[in-house]
Formats: sequence, structure tokens, C-alpha cells
Amino acid sequence: MGDRPVRVVAAACDGACSGNPGPGGWGALLRFENGSRRELGGAAAATTNNRMELTAALAVLEALRDLPRHPDLVLRTDSRYLIDGFEKWMAGWKRKGWRTASGGAVLNRDLWELLDAARLPGLALRHVRGHSGDPDNDRCDAIAVAYSRGQTPNLAVESRSGVAVEAVPEDVAADVTEEVAVPDVVDLAPSSLQQLLSRMELADRLAAGGYSLRAVELARLLEVPTATLEGKGDPWLWRDWLVRPLGNGSWRLERGTGGLARPQ
Repeated sequence: MGDRPVRVVAAACDGACSGNPGPGGWGALLRFENGSRRELGGAAAATTNNRMELTAALAVLEALRDLPRHPDLVLRTDSRYLIDGFEKWMAGWKRKGWRTASGGAVLNRDLWELLDAARLPGLALRHVRGHSGDPDNDRCDAIAVAYSRGQTPNLAVESRSGVAVEAVPEDVAADVTEEVAVPDVVDLAPSSLQQLLSRMELADRLAAGGYSLRAVELARLLEVPTATLEGKGDPWLWRDWLVRPLGNGSWRLERGTGGLARPQ
């Protein structure tokens, strides 16, 4: 890609709440075309699931504001409330002075107004069924649930190497000064590299055995949204493996490029 800015190619968000109302959390992630990702999350002591869904979407929109985006980028969410409010109901609410069709006050108006102000031209919301095996939705849900339970999950941050690494804990980051060199990616996140190695070893075993994979299984292995596999009718490369569609909703990995040129 040369000196071209690395674009965001996938985005997802989710919210969770224990008690509704009760302790809540939200999670979000952005994937970049170099293979790295950025994860976001936070918590609220007394909130609702809907407020956490809106907060997660707002965090994504604010993060995307200053980032280059792929033209096909969509924000994936399992919240119909978020999608319908953002794309269908809000125009009517504003015409009625932030009143619903029945005349009641719009709930969560503060967040809806912030979302309206943060709109990005050309960025649509797309529904994904929750807990359906979509890896990005599952990851956002895990982040949100962890925060709702008072935990602090390790969040991945994008790196120039293209490897998604875990964030440095705040107490460690506070000790880093300008005189201290920042450790290498391997030192910061050995667990992430170990996970990558495990995925690559699994890919090699799947290729050697000639096994077929369903779309959800392949998406989990490659750590990409299932939607990115839709419409791919030709073989393509992932790292050192050729990913070949079998035409029946299944895929097979083959070692080597099979004469297919590696993308630039």
C-alpha cells in the first residue's frame, strides 16, 4: 500500500448491562486493511442496555471521524434500537421537538443528539444477529460484558506491523518516560503472537488434511467479519494459504499460492 493511509475496513459495536438498569459496559472494534485492529470499551455504574449500545456506536463514530475509511465500510451492530433510531426515527423525533409518535419524551435524548452530530457521510449501520458466531460481534460483546462486571479487559491497539497487540496496562504505561525506549511488539504482547502462531499452525493442519470450513468457521480462523466472505467467488490469499471457495457455502485452505499473484 506504500504511503497510502491505512483505511478502516470493518467496524462493530455492542453494549451490555447487568440488571437493566444496573452496571453496564460497552465494547467496539475497528479493523484496518493492514490486518491490525483497535478495540474500545468502557463502563457505567448505573445505566441501561440501550444506553450502552448508543455509547458504543458514538465511540466508533468519534474514532472514525479522523481516520481514512474504505468506501464499503459499515458499522455492524446487533441493536435494532440503535439502527432504527439512527436511520428511521430520529428525523421524526426532531420534527416533533424530540417527542415520540405518542407524544412522550424521547428516551436517551442526550446520546441521540450526540450521535446525530457525529454522523459520517456514507457510513451505514448493518444488523448482525447477536451470539450467532460473528467474531467481531462476539468480541465486542465480550468486552462489554467484562466492563459490566467490573473487569478491565485487555484491549488490542493497532500497530504498524499489522499485528493486533494488547494494550499496555495503565500502571505500566505511566512508568514509560521519553528516556526509555518503547519495547518491541513481541515484548508487549507475547500472548497475541502466540495466538497468531496457533492460528497459522491450525491453518496448516486444515490445509494438509483437505478439510472444508463453513463461513463462520473460516471467519473465526482469519479473524474477519463473516460478511467479508460473502460474494467471494474466486480463490484469494490469506498469508501463506490459498482460500478456495467450494461453491456450497464451504471453503478450503491450500498451502502455497497455486500460481495466484499475491495482492500488493
